Amino acid sequence: MIQRGDREGLARLPEDADSGLIRRRIMSLAWPVVAEQGLGTITHIIDMAMVGRLGAAAIAAVGISLQPFMLAFALFGAVAMGTTAVVARDMGANKPEEASNALRQSLILAGMLAVLLGVLGYIFAPGIINLMGPAPDVLELGVGYVRWILPGMAFMLAAFMITGALRGAGDTMTPMKVNIAINIINPILNYILIFGHLGLPAMGVRGAALATTLARGTGGIVLLVLLFSGKTVLTLEGRGFFNLNLAMIKRVLRVGMPAAIEQTITRLGQVLFVRVVANLGTLAYAAHTIAINAESISYMPAFGFATASTAMVGQNLGAKNPDMAEKSGWEAWKLAAIFMGFMMIVLLTIPELLMRIYTTDPEVITMGRDLLRVVAFAQIPMATFFVLAGGLRGAGDTRTMLYISTASIWLVRLTLATYFVNVLGKGITWVWGAMVADWFVRSALAAWRFKSGRWKDIDV
Repeated sequence: MIQRGDREGLARLPEDADSGLIRRRIMSLAWPVVAEQGLGTITHIIDMAMVGRLGAAAIAAVGISLQPFMLAFALFGAVAMGTTAVVARDMGANKPEEASNALRQSLILAGMLAVLLGVLGYIFAPGIINLMGPAPDVLELGVGYVRWILPGMAFMLAAFMITGALRGAGDTMTPMKVNIAINIINPILNYILIFGHLGLPAMGVRGAALATTLARGTGGIVLLVLLFSGKTVLTLEGRGFFNLNLAMIKRVLRVGMPAAIEQTITRLGQVLFVRVVANLGTLAYAAHTIAINAESISYMPAFGFATASTAMVGQNLGAKNPDMAEKSGWEAWKLAAIFMGFMMIVLLTIPELLMRIYTTDPEVITMGRDLLRVVAFAQIPMATFFVLAGGLRGAGDTRTMLYISTASIWLVRLTLATYFVNVLGKGITWVWGAMVADWFVRSALAAWRFKSGRWKDIDV
């Protein structure tokens, strides 16, 4: 792990930095995130492959059960996004103590929200999941999955907050190391708990949830220990930890609340989108779930470059260098577009191979193969949106992202998907076509906003 100060200002660049230096800094920030996401994806592949051996109903249960709860997660996303922007800006201004205080306040808020979500979610899980309209066998499995994953929510969300804050501070190495350990532990626990080994009973879908709870919860605890031990660029102290700082909370929420509304509206749109898919039957939903997981391999690079864009835009604005902030965002976009252009070719040429990683069901494989070929054409638009939206959020321009995401998912994705299924009587491939159209619209709007430069004057 790093010592305090070792990576302070890593995302901040001198005014005379050339494109080569910018790209090197971007890569130094992005590659740990890509590596972390890569291993996480491999772990998720193993997880879904194990669940897939339990049948289509188990796959659908895992995919559908958490969808309603994603609405509640928007509250955590608001705190996390506000924290990342504030931390990046303070680190750029060489104020690490203020950045650490922002993280501390976020953890207090997140802890209270996690307890509330865990208790209410456990009690009302059957009714909440039933809103998605699952088949009876899927509902029963989904309730069991949710009830075993919610107890570890507080530590999982603490890890989420800490990871975002560290990345905003320019430290992508520490989250990578911790998450590598988590992603090694998780599949081992899956194997033991799902199928019943080492003398333990086979728990099926509930075992997958418990494995996630134990592994992710451990990750959250480890990150907290590192922060309190002073071995990271941001640090926490036990004395006075629970003292609220209303000024800092307001600062975080001023950036985060538009992100909360954005995430809530977006998640609601996604829930309704999934509802449209669920109406097409268990087979279609299983293909949709596995294809989504297979596709996640493709946007790992974009997520890494988006993280770099967020940190570099925020820190350079904090250092009063807006031109370098803009240049960093565009350079990150160029690199992401190259990587995801390659992934487009992969999805077009070997989609069936990717589907076979998750399942042996021939009908699911055939249907999912076609879906991956459709979404291949969205790869560069996705790269554009991820990276430039990351830059805008790093600048604190979350209000614009609210408008863009709301318009795109509701007026494009959901409207087209509903029209294709309910009016034209089309199937899952057309529904994914609506999703691709959504990405094209989002990317165009994000590029327009970033190019305008109006985000440079936003106060965080």
